[in-house]
Amino acid sequence: MTMKPFLPLLTVSLLYLGACGLEKPPASLKFPDDKKEAAAPASVAAPAAAPTKAEVPADPKLAAGKTVYDASCAGCHEAGMMGAPKPGDKAAWKDRIAKGLDVVTKNSLQGFTGKAGMMPAKGGNASLTDEAVTNAVAFMVDKSK
Repeated sequence: MTMKPFLPLLTVSLLYLGACGLEKPPASLKFPDDKKEAAAPASVAAPAAAPTKAEVPADPKLAAGKTVYDASCAGCHEAGMMGAPKPGDKAAWKDRIAKGLDVVTKNSLQGFTGKAGMMPAKGGNASLTDEAVTNAVAFMVDKSK
C-alpha cells in the first residue's frame, strides 16, 4: 500500500480543518451541570473589561510613532527585554530623557550597549526608516515624561 492516493485527501482535509476557524482550542470544555450555576449571582460584580490599547495621540508624528511602536518595538519594551524601558515608566526613562531626545534617538538608530541593557540598531528591524524610529522614540519619551 502506498501513500500517494492518500496525499490529496490529506491535503484537502488539512485545508478544510484549517479554514474552520478553530485556530486555538476553547478555554474550557466544562459545561455547567445546572442552569442555575451558569447564571452569576446578582451580588457578584461583573469582571473588569479587558484593557484596551491607548488612544492614538493627536500629534501626527506621535501617532505614527505609536503605530511603529505597536508593530516593532512593543515586543521588547513591554517585556523589558535586554533592559528595554517600558513607555510610561518614568524612573526607567528619567536618565535617558535627561541626555536629550537627540541622544536617545541616535542610540535607537545606531544601537548601543550600556549599564542598563542593550539596544540593537533600529531595534533589530533594519527595514525601519530613520523617521519611523525617530517617531517611535518620540512616542515612548512622550509617554514617559
